[in-house]
Amino acid sequence: ASIGMCREIDRAREKGNTLGGVFEVVITGVPIGLGSYVQWDRRLDAQLASAFMSIPGVKAVEIGGGIEASKKKGSDVHDEIFIQDKPKNNSSRYYRKTNRAGGIEGGVTNGEEVVIRAYLKPIPTLINTLHSIDFTTKKETKAIYQRSDICVVPAASIVGEAVAAWEMAVAFLEKFGGDSLQEIKENYKKYREKIQEI
Repeated sequence: ASIGMCREIDRAREKGNTLGGVFEVVITGVPIGLGSYVQWDRRLDAQLASAFMSIPGVKAVEIGGGIEASKKKGSDVHDEIFIQDKPKNNSSRYYRKTNRAGGIEGGVTNGEEVVIRAYLKPIPTLINTLHSIDFTTKKETKAIYQRSDICVVPAASIVGEAVAAWEMAVAFLEKFGGDSLQEIKENYKKYREKIQEI
C-alpha cells in the first residue's frame, strides 16, 4: 500500500497538484469503561474527535464504521454481544464477533480495539497555483506558490497517534488516577478484578 501511495504522491507532484487522504489509528488493549455516558463533554468519542479535528487539514473524523454506518440499517451496524464459558487471557466473559462501533459505545470504551479514521483535505499550496486576489492591489491574481509538501497524510498520521495516546492517557487517569504510579496500578488491578465478577 505504501508503494502505491508514494507513486500517487509522485504523480501529483509531476502535475503540480496536492493530495488529501485518510489515516487510521487502532488502539489495542483498551479497558472497558473509559470515558463517560453521562457528561457530554467527557464522552471519549467526543474527546478523540476534537483532538483529531485539531490536526491541521483534518476535515472529518470517524470512529469504527461511522461514515458507512450512516448508510445502513441498525441490524447491519450494531455489534451483537455473546457469552463465552471460559474467557481467555483474563478477558471478559462477554464478546463481540464484530467491532463496527470502533470500540466506543455511548461515549465509553467497550473493551474492543478503538478504531479512528481522520480524513485530510489536500493542502492548498499548489505548484500550479489557483486563482485568488491581492488584498493590497484589490485585483485578481494567481496565488503565490510556497514550498510545501504534496501530501501531509503520512506526517499527520504520526500526529494522530500522539493525540490519540494523549486522550487515552487522560481518560485512563480520570478513571484510575492516584497520587503515584503504584496507586494507579492498584486502582486498575482492583477494577479488572471487579469486571471479571460481572
